[in-house]
Amino acid sequence: MKAEGLLYLLPVWLGDAGGVELLPPANIAIAERVKLFFCENERTARRMLRRMSKTIDLDAIELHLLNKDSTSTEIAEFGSLLGTQDAAIISEAGMPCIADPGARLVAEAHRRNITVVPLTGPASLLLALAASGMNGQQFTFHGYLPRESAQRKQQIKKLEQEAQRTGGAQLFIETPYRNDALLADLLATCSGNTRLCLAIDLEQPGGSVITRNMSAWRKSVPALGKRPCVFILGNER
Repeated sequence: MKAEGLLYLLPVWLGDAGGVELLPPANIAIAERVKLFFCENERTARRMLRRMSKTIDLDAIELHLLNKDSTSTEIAEFGSLLGTQDAAIISEAGMPCIADPGARLVAEAHRRNITVVPLTGPASLLLALAASGMNGQQFTFHGYLPRESAQRKQQIKKLEQEAQRTGGAQLFIETPYRNDALLADLLATCSGNTRLCLAIDLEQPGGSVITRNMSAWRKSVPALGKRPCVFILGNER
């Protein structure tokens, strides 16, 4: 039998700009009602909940840290809290559980026969892909590429070959302070006709989604800085 409590996946904003108009009213209502939350960073989670609704009593909610360092024992303990009441996972940005440690609690919820409810909201990967002009019927998300440049270039070459072989779009992300290093390796490794989309600061002022081939990017290399960016490689057209 299904447990009574639900586990909601509660999306948040992709950046500091924007208000409740960017989130569905149903999400706000759930955030106001739920008292049990799981998050990567308590300060961020409290700020996001305050942005959602001034009526949420932050002193009355229960927040548990769920991050990359959470142990299997902790995940099991979190799972034991589910089922008796509704709960929600909040990511640092966008949709929980995509390139996000919340997926481990969702797996635990399924093991305990708890219903998981994903809510509509900002999802940077799909927004980037939809606006990129790349293959929206066949794509793969690779998460973060290797940190070392030599290994990263090897992985980039493999992704380029996969894009050329299958026609599928290849999506990946990076910690913002390494954006420019990743872009430099992409420009140094890929052939001139390979397409690259840079989706920067989605849903934020000054954000953009631009797709060009590598030859065009090499003529005018942008400075990405520490702005959140989704990278997409595509085959020649």
